[in-house]
Amino acid sequence: MKERISFTKNIDMIQGPIFRSLVLFALPILGSNIFQQFYNTMDTMIVGNYLGDVSLAAIGVCTPIYDLMVGFALGIGNGLAIVTARSFGSGDVSQLKKSVASSMVIGLFSSLVITAIAQLCLYPLLKVLNTPQEIIDEAYGYISTVTLFVAVMFAYNLCAGLLRAVGNSFMPLVFLVVSSCINIFLDILFITRFHMGVKGAAVATVISQGLSVVLCVVYIFKKSRILVPEREHFKADREMYGELLGQGFSMGFMSSIVSAGSVILQYGINGLGYLIIAAHTSARKLYMFSMMPVSAMGMAFSTFVSQNKGADQGGRIRRAMKCVYIYDLIVTAAITAVMWVCAPALVRWISGSGQAAVLENGARYLRFVAPFYVVLGILLDTRFALQGLGQKLLPLVSSVIEFFGKILFVIVFIPRFAYTAVIFCEPVIWCVMTAQLVYTFYTNEYIRSFKGR
Repeated sequence: MKERISFTKNIDMIQGPIFRSLVLFALPILGSNIFQQFYNTMDTMIVGNYLGDVSLAAIGVCTPIYDLMVGFALGIGNGLAIVTARSFGSGDVSQLKKSVASSMVIGLFSSLVITAIAQLCLYPLLKVLNTPQEIIDEAYGYISTVTLFVAVMFAYNLCAGLLRAVGNSFMPLVFLVVSSCINIFLDILFITRFHMGVKGAAVATVISQGLSVVLCVVYIFKKSRILVPEREHFKADREMYGELLGQGFSMGFMSSIVSAGSVILQYGINGLGYLIIAAHTSARKLYMFSMMPVSAMGMAFSTFVSQNKGADQGGRIRRAMKCVYIYDLIVTAAITAVMWVCAPALVRWISGSGQAAVLENGARYLRFVAPFYVVLGILLDTRFALQGLGQKLLPLVSSVIEFFGKILFVIVFIPRFAYTAVIFCEPVIWCVMTAQLVYTFYTNEYIRSFKGR
């Protein structure tokens, strides 16, 4: 007989008002995302203001490589948490604990493999990407330090994902607030006092994220014992490992394919000179902040769909999808207004640059991309929903579309239209991806069976 789970201490996604539950769950995720982004953005601001455009460009060329190496590990972690959320929705404590135990084993081995590959391939990859000679050594010092500790980043994201899987999105925010403040202090200390250059920013990031892991683990042992597996839960379960590996590696490969496309796009950007690299780096940091309201809702929706699928409430999933689409439209209108007014000042604030090429191109990027956040939001919501339903392969199709779309822009359009082509690249690809995902969701057999209910 199944041991039932009490919903009294976490946000109940299975009963009650849909939009209210989603917003309450998404708000701490939004806060967590904002503070997590501080890890990278504070690096950018301090490096740009204290070390200049060349060092800023060095961090910029690392961003897609970071996403490729680390994003795969984090994608696996998020996929593993989806299986835990489904077990939580079905009310099966034993199955939930097995999913946590198996996730820990998979995560450890995945992190070690990714770390080894990264250390072997990083410098040759920077060479292949046509990284300007004046920044390649600084770039390598930064990215090699960060990727050496993939396991730390994976551990935090797995812990946070597991807490969210059982309805607790608030405590990961608390832990990130604390560690982000420490990250800011360490950035300034290592760069301005110890003169460690961009490598100091990487060390500060790793130490701060390590603190987040410690805080998460302590909290889980003290306040969320449902996520603490016993020895018997580590016993190999072929069916459980198959589900976790399928879901986890599906999201990991999806993240890798997207990031591989970004690496290829960075190759095209690197050929435009270090000032354009600096402009794009600053604009992308601001992009990451401004798209967080839609990405946070997408992550919340993933948990919502996973739990409601476990509880066999497909009609509730369909109704929620309409709510999040409307939310994306409203949020996009607000972000677009802010970018049209404030983009140049924001780029100057992030980059610390006085170069016209940096400020003007960064502002152009932000103003053009902002109205397409509604498309990006629908894309993320629908992709996360499909993953929450247990789909492993179909969401990957959208990533393949993005990958080949970026290759097309690098080969055909960037040589002809320079940075203007970079600005157009992702919004055009988002539109194609969204059409495929929405069609896939509404033709899903499970979702169709609840039409009109």
